[in-house]
Amino acid sequence: MAEQQNGLKRTMQTRHLSMIALGGTIGTGLFVTSGATISQAGPMGALVAYGVIGLMVFFLMTSLGEMATNNPVSGSFSTYADMYVEPAFGFAMGWNYWFNWAITVAVEASTVGVVMGFWFPHVPTWIWSAIVMVLITAINLMSARTYGETEFWMALIKVVAVIAFLAIGVLTIIGAFSYHPDVVKNLTANGHHGFIGGINGILAVFMVAGFSFQGTELIGITAGESATPETSVPKAIKQVFWRILLFYIFAILVIGAIVYYKDPNLLKASETNIAVSPFTLVFKQAGFAAAASIMNAVILTAVISSANSGVYASSRMLWSMGQTGMAPKIFGKVNNKTGIPVPALLLTVTVGLLTFLTAILGPHVYYYLVAASGLSGFIAWIGIAVSHYRFRRAFIKQGHHVSELRYHAKWFPVGPILALILSIVVVVGQDTASFSGSISHWNWQGIITTYMALPLFIILYVVYKIRHKSKLRKLSEIDLSSQRED
Repeated sequence: MAEQQNGLKRTMQTRHLSMIALGGTIGTGLFVTSGATISQAGPMGALVAYGVIGLMVFFLMTSLGEMATNNPVSGSFSTYADMYVEPAFGFAMGWNYWFNWAITVAVEASTVGVVMGFWFPHVPTWIWSAIVMVLITAINLMSARTYGETEFWMALIKVVAVIAFLAIGVLTIIGAFSYHPDVVKNLTANGHHGFIGGINGILAVFMVAGFSFQGTELIGITAGESATPETSVPKAIKQVFWRILLFYIFAILVIGAIVYYKDPNLLKASETNIAVSPFTLVFKQAGFAAAASIMNAVILTAVISSANSGVYASSRMLWSMGQTGMAPKIFGKVNNKTGIPVPALLLTVTVGLLTFLTAILGPHVYYYLVAASGLSGFIAWIGIAVSHYRFRRAFIKQGHHVSELRYHAKWFPVGPILALILSIVVVVGQDTASFSGSISHWNWQGIITTYMALPLFIILYVVYKIRHKSKLRKLSEIDLSSQRED
């Protein structure tokens, strides 16, 4: 009989958590938009941007790992923000994260239709989107282990694709194929030392890199349904850094060495035009005629994986809030046989379907919903950094020693402070162009669509704080006990 956490069953194995952590970093950000970042900042500029954001994500994961091994709960961001900061912060964090992933489910479902159009251009895209919605709902209704197993195999497909790409890329660079790129010219951007646009170019890529890495924090959600969180979580987190290095840094290096930064195809790459994905370009240069179809299949896998994770993450966050009274109690209920929070899952899927319908019936509403969820992932990262900083300070203040922790984040407090500063820089810098000139000349439509998530978060926080008289928890009074039920 699987151990339970208030009804959720601890059935996920180490291999599931490791692949979920990895799968969270590999998606359309790597397969599609990585080419545009080289056009914007140059090969070296893109490397610096991805390297810095990658380091920040590593620190965030170690911060999350320290809290998740001490107290492995589903809906962890909301729970930790409540326990280590204040209830209003936890409330706003939880609803922010749920909303983010519920909207993401709809976005990815819509994208599936576009990707399938590559092979079946005459079939209405909504049909494919509907099929995927039914599929991922069925997967998530079975068990946490079924979700973990599905993610394991989909992540494996992505990993194989990246390794094949890196191998073929290296062989192309050393001249194993008929195409011989001018590696020095490409990497230096023809005399620009590899940097285009200076610091502004790097800052622009920060935003793209940040979005690319969103999803790695899923490890904190899955910890609540891991059979052995005290060993599985640290192992998965330790691997994140090396995977970021291998998959992103090496991939950017290979693309930059083979494809010139001014190649117009790099800027055209999008989910609507798989033929010009930088991965496809490299495969084609090496002589693989079926490159577009292969990469389209891999990108399809990445999109379905993201939608699948969206249903899982948002349903567990809503379940957690139902348990703590921050959402209606019905959402805290689970199916006794499967351990699945069915009411939370069904509401999440319903919101995804309604959002998906707006894409068909009212595109403007859809764009605003997507924009409203845009910065939510970064807000979650800020919450993780703040919660960990407060957790460690409370741990020491209450007379504990770091050696008592099952896993402890190195370089404290450098990690959470760096992650906090960089996340704020990324959030604030999303659309600085809209603020140019006097206030009367500001692009208010651009500002609203870009920054909508911020006022929504603030409203949630302030309303809860006023209504429930929420106060910042004193470090000496913070409950540091593990809530794992063994």
